[in-house]
Amino acid sequence: MSTTDNKPLQKVCIICAKGSIEDVYATLVMANGAVMEGIETKVFFTFFGLDAITKKQMMSLHTSTVGNPAMRMPGGLPFPTLLGVIPGVEAGVSAMMRSQMEALDIPKVDEFLEMITAGGGEIFACKLAMDMFKLTKADLHEEVKDVLTIGQFYELAGGDRTQIIFT
Repeated sequence: MSTTDNKPLQKVCIICAKGSIEDVYATLVMANGAVMEGIETKVFFTFFGLDAITKKQMMSLHTSTVGNPAMRMPGGLPFPTLLGVIPGVEAGVSAMMRSQMEALDIPKVDEFLEMITAGGGEIFACKLAMDMFKLTKADLHEEVKDVLTIGQFYELAGGDRTQIIFT
């Protein structure tokens, strides 16, 4: 992995602000991939992204069925947005997505967090979002290293070989 001047990327900081399956897994896959490539990795969960690291929410994430233009039905037809408002459709689509991920042996959220930290990555929660949602560190998965302000997270990002990714 390299940057435009062909010097290797040394650090990546990923910010996850959304709590849907597709957004959380994009963050986890990128973070795990960076760790596996030997890149220093820090992940910051804010706003609804906190669902990915909150014990009560992390194992029951849902996919976004309304307002998702990339959502497709089996066979590749576009998913009609109006179907997403029917009770039970979002839960059914989310269950189908989790089932497909399980069939592909994609780790569950808690397993991904453990893999990232075992590889040297660090997981952080946003203090502002924690305060807004009245959460404490005890509400978070044990792999979360700390609760930080965005300023503190940016301090950790420091250096000229750092890439910040917002998902």
